Amino acid sequence: MAEVHTSTMLDDSSFDVDKLTYEIFSILENKFLFGGYDDPKLSKDSHQVSIQEQLKPARQFNGGKVRILSIDGGGATDGILAAKSLTHLESCLRRKSGNPDASISDYFDVVAGSGSGGILAALLFTRGKNGRPMFTAEEALNFLVRINKKTNRAQGFFGKILGSAKAEKVFAKTFGELTLKDTIKSALITCYDLSTHAPFLFSRADALEMDGYDFKMSDVCLATSADPTMVRAVDMRSVDKRTKIVAIDGGIAMNNPTAAAITHVLNNKQEFPLCNGVENLLVVSLGNGESDFGVQNQSSTPARFVRIAGEGASDTVDQAVSMAFGPCRTSNYVRIQANGIIAKRHGIVEKSKKSNKKADLLAMTVEMLAQKNVESVLFEGKKIVESTNHDKLETFSGELIKEQERRKTSILPPVVLKQNSPSPRTSSATSLSTSSSY
Repeated sequence: MAEVHTSTMLDDSSFDVDKLTYEIFSILENKFLFGGYDDPKLSKDSHQVSIQEQLKPARQFNGGKVRILSIDGGGATDGILAAKSLTHLESCLRRKSGNPDASISDYFDVVAGSGSGGILAALLFTRGKNGRPMFTAEEALNFLVRINKKTNRAQGFFGKILGSAKAEKVFAKTFGELTLKDTIKSALITCYDLSTHAPFLFSRADALEMDGYDFKMSDVCLATSADPTMVRAVDMRSVDKRTKIVAIDGGIAMNNPTAAAITHVLNNKQEFPLCNGVENLLVVSLGNGESDFGVQNQSSTPARFVRIAGEGASDTVDQAVSMAFGPCRTSNYVRIQANGIIAKRHGIVEKSKKSNKKADLLAMTVEMLAQKNVESVLFEGKKIVESTNHDKLETFSGELIKEQERRKTSILPPVVLKQNSPSPRTSSATSLSTSSSY
């Protein structure tokens, strides 16, 4: 019996030491992370407190949310619907924040785009001469409308009239010598590399990591919008000439880049150290309308097949992402897309005279935003909800502003963006960084 009693005493002593160690570390954690500590468990009767009570976390830390903007390529409107959605969102942000100069880039940490969506991403997130974005959402919309007026539906986004040579001049004039390093926030723009037979992501983070992945923004826009059925592939090199790719339209392999953007954030702990899952994300995904392929019209051209594949892939990504968000889908993820009924109307717009085309396009996008929002359910199709696309953007703008305000009082920033360093870089360890409070 004596041996048993001694063993029990040793076990009790060990438990007291473990308990004391836990309490010491709890004090240190609270003192240095939260600025103080006042725990009743330090009283003489602390041994009477249950183990479960002691093991409760001292405080739940709110790491905030990383805000992602994803913009599809192609679609029935060749980028016009997404651009119009962005003008409405920017208007909401300005009105609700009280800042008349607020821009889309102020309220997003990451932008991803394919095709015309990649061009919008470049216009809205590339730094201008004054340090602010080169384009407002309204200016970006007008840019796309001007291009769209010069083409017809059969010619694609740049098509035969605005072919690769003319597109090259347009982008060179717009972006000059600016590169991926000159984007304001984390940017991902897609293309398909024929030399490796794989999708390729132009990435700001990669450009800052290695000069061999830094490309001129004019080349990036040319690559992501190079429709292989209309223009030749784009032979391009990085700024230091070390990396060469043969690029075609990003919509070929990644028309909806939402999943790529989410993967980038969740696997990039250097820039997004506190993001551990979809519950730490706010995602706005913008579509560009669904094409009206028509059941009666069975004849198909290469361009038609490309568009069918791209739009089908976009829907699949939307459904998978919706399911991944689970119970927080309605609060953390919104998808803006128009249905096929509007696509028929777009065919009528395409046949209108050039003098009326701009007004008709803008009127059509207003109609699209007034549609009831459609949510995807994996392998169960889609369901129409009561809120319109317009309402969804209005509501989500409030969530973006709420996150902005939360960061002003946050202990730790959810985003730590790498910055362009004037000295040569060989790894991310030599790059400067800054905490994002945007």
